Amino acid sequence: MGWLQKLSEGLSKTRTTVTGQLDRWLGRTPDPALLEDLESALISSDLGVHVVQKFMDHVKNEVRGAEAATDNGVKSALRRTVLDVLWPVQTQSITELIEKGPKPFVILIVGVNGVGKTTTVAKLAQRLVAQGSRPLLVAADTFRAAAIEQLQVWAERIGVEVIRHRPGADPAAVVYDGMTAAKARGADVLLIDTAGRLHTKVNLMEELRKVKRVLAQDGSGAPHEVLLVLDASVGQNALSQARQFHEAVGVTGLALTKLDGTARGGIVVAIADALKIPVRLIGVGEAVEDLQDFNAEAFVDALF
Repeated sequence: MGWLQKLSEGLSKTRTTVTGQLDRWLGRTPDPALLEDLESALISSDLGVHVVQKFMDHVKNEVRGAEAATDNGVKSALRRTVLDVLWPVQTQSITELIEKGPKPFVILIVGVNGVGKTTTVAKLAQRLVAQGSRPLLVAADTFRAAAIEQLQVWAERIGVEVIRHRPGADPAAVVYDGMTAAKARGADVLLIDTAGRLHTKVNLMEELRKVKRVLAQDGSGAPHEVLLVLDASVGQNALSQARQFHEAVGVTGLALTKLDGTARGGIVVAIADALKIPVRLIGVGEAVEDLQDFNAEAFVDALF
């Protein structure tokens, strides 16, 4: 199965939620009650209140007569609205950033528990190896011994090295050693896997700031990318996470995982509209090739 087909199948539940409501609307007189039902249904797909409102304004003000009853008139209007939001966040890919950035290019991966950070690190490392880069992994999730072992297993499978300390060690110390090792070993990319933390826990967010400060001492502008991994299936909570991580550590890129099988894939649009943070990667499955660069046009085609 090709990537576009996987993306389309992954977004099938979201697509059903969005287009199903539009199909109910087509061919009917746009009375206030019907418009309100349509607006509520679109908001429930997590496209975001602001995005839905822009679309509804278009429907109320511009779609009239025969056009209002056609698939092209309504769905095309929503497609254009969503594309206008997503195009600005489709910027440079991870590969492009690395190619143009300093060496080692430092990527700090952050997020709450259970979103797939370690797996994202591993998939990204495997892709970089395939492209001829030399990544070095850092196991900065020192709270869980299992996390360190998991990253070690991935590293051995991919054929890359990992810098690790004992469980319970200071994450900032592990990161410092990782930076030193990356320079000594000529690594192109340093991928730092951090512990999952609730975005509402002030002390844990301060620990991330400490890690950033340690990296900044290098003087090369590290970390060059703060990649926030989000689970798309949690909907609006993902937007809340993105806001607070961004405020705490200055997120520069997003990776949205678990888009397959969720009816809340519209959250990608809501986050893009609210925060304007570049979307680097989206994931629609467990395989390495299921994590791909974000493409606004392909995403919208799959969504509609």
